[in-house]
Amino acid sequence: MIFKAVRETAPYPEHGVTTQREWAVIAPRQVRLADLTTTRATLDLRSLLDDDSTFYGDLFAHVVSYRGQLYLETGLHRALRAALQGRTAIHARILEINDDGVPHLAPAPPLPES
Repeated sequence: MIFKAVRETAPYPEHGVTTQREWAVIAPRQVRLADLTTTRATLDLRSLLDDDSTFYGDLFAHVVSYRGQLYLETGLHRALRAALQGRTAIHARILEINDDGVPHLAPAPPLPES
């Protein structure tokens, strides 16, 4: 099996991190494909085979860590291409969220002293 599990939808609450700029503050790291649960069950074969599929997007997959599990939010086609090439891991940005859907992003800079 390539992935830990395949789901139709995301089991976590909406986290509100949607823009490339918001995701870019998260440093990418390697994730094993076998540790990921997908949040989509369908593929577009054209996207899977397209060499330029990441041209306008983030080079790294987006993963949500929720209740100790890793969910592949974006990058399903990239992850599957990696598996077809014999790789067992991909680089991804991992967003950790709590039970209320509050994301743990980089800490805010300290407020200037008055």
